[in-house]
Amino acid sequence: MNFPILSSLILLPTVGAIFIFLTKSSSKSNYNSSKYLALFTSFFNFVLSIYLWYIFDPNTSNFQFVENRDWLNGFINYKVGIDGISILFIVLSTLIAALCIVNVCNHITNKLKDFLIAILLMESLMIGVFCSLDLVIFYLFFEAGLIPMFLIIGIWGGPRRVYSAFKFFLFTLLGSVLMLVAIISIYWINGTTDIIELYNLGIEPKYQNLLWLAFFSSFAVKTPMWPVHTWLPDAHVEAPTAGSVLLAAILLKMAGYGFIRFSIGLFPLASEYFVPLIYFLSLVAIIYTSLVALMQEDMKKLIAYSSVAHMGFVTLGIFTFTKQGLEGGIIQMISHGLVSAALFLCVGVVYERVHSRLIVTYGGLVSIMPKYAVLFMIFTLAAIGLPGTSGFIGEFLILMGVFKKSFWVATIASLGVILAAAYMLWLYKRVVFGKVINKELLNMLDLRKSEIFILVALAIPTIFFGFYPEPLLNTIDVSINNLIETYNKQIFLNK
Repeated sequence: MNFPILSSLILLPTVGAIFIFLTKSSSKSNYNSSKYLALFTSFFNFVLSIYLWYIFDPNTSNFQFVENRDWLNGFINYKVGIDGISILFIVLSTLIAALCIVNVCNHITNKLKDFLIAILLMESLMIGVFCSLDLVIFYLFFEAGLIPMFLIIGIWGGPRRVYSAFKFFLFTLLGSVLMLVAIISIYWINGTTDIIELYNLGIEPKYQNLLWLAFFSSFAVKTPMWPVHTWLPDAHVEAPTAGSVLLAAILLKMAGYGFIRFSIGLFPLASEYFVPLIYFLSLVAIIYTSLVALMQEDMKKLIAYSSVAHMGFVTLGIFTFTKQGLEGGIIQMISHGLVSAALFLCVGVVYERVHSRLIVTYGGLVSIMPKYAVLFMIFTLAAIGLPGTSGFIGEFLILMGVFKKSFWVATIASLGVILAAAYMLWLYKRVVFGKVINKELLNMLDLRKSEIFILVALAIPTIFFGFYPEPLLNTIDVSINNLIETYNKQIFLNK
């Protein structure tokens, strides 16, 4: 295919952001044109990503639609391409960005134009992360994404927005400094930062442990893994709804993608060596943060801690190095991207009406907002992994993979499923059922058309992939098989 479809996906949101920037904010017509331009750009990009998935060939493990151009006199190449793992995250990114723009257009009035620009720039950078086939290009996209998210939290966030924005920025930036050092080291060791070439050349075993730890320092913070997860609840609580959605649905997945693409792909021996560390940190994240979630009175903070626990399952699955574990980890990330986005949007719906995130404020919403109660129930059940939802497919495959490696690790991780049911059902019971004690709730309106559109758009794939996950599994199957085969070969040769 001669058309540079990946560069188009990356650049189109930025072009849309530039046009929005050039529109004047003085008149109502220009104000509306900014909204329509952002909506058109984001939904066109989503349709383009669906078309990319349609023409993608799932029967080869080779990277497809590769674009390679010299940059900085050939020292660094702008190289992008996708395989079966990348394409799913690109589609997820474009969907979530489009729905966030719908949400922002209906709820944000303060500096709306700037907010739309930030989301569109964020979309470009997120897609760039999942397309990158050069370590330096990946790092630039990976870190540049901090800037619009920092602004989203710091400008449109809650009362402690500046503190939370700086905490988010410093945690994630400091975690990535060592990764930059590792990338420079890889260049001096192998003479290239081209990911495909590095896969073929391999990294010498004597360097792998240190390089793995350097990449881990960045991915662990962004996953986030215990104990470097403390920035996440603060960021979620203070961020506006769209910021929380982008953070939970996409930014956390960048680290999971990094574990698969780099930690396992480039450093298989080190990945094998550090498995006990990953299992320990993942189990602590699953159990500890689930118990912390049970104690929360703030709905956003509860869902934020649940995200840490769910990502603990993801890292467990990835580092089983089994087909079930890796496929389960990817599907769990896609599912969590849909479900966590929806849960934060559900919190945003009631917050816009009452301006409170405290659970005790609510109760009895089923009689006041029945449509909201039904959709909130779907995502609550998906979050606990009920069969028939996408959450079940991911967790089931992960636990199958973990059981192959360690019965006791899988048994402890299974407790996280029980705890997830406890805190999510407890949240739903207190918010939706019971008597209406707070009389202010009686004036609340049920879901608007735009809110129904957003939540239904997330509910459809959540249920569809729960019953029929084959499109996801067929897309990633060959790429996962190739990854496992390469990993096993490296382990065998170095024993």
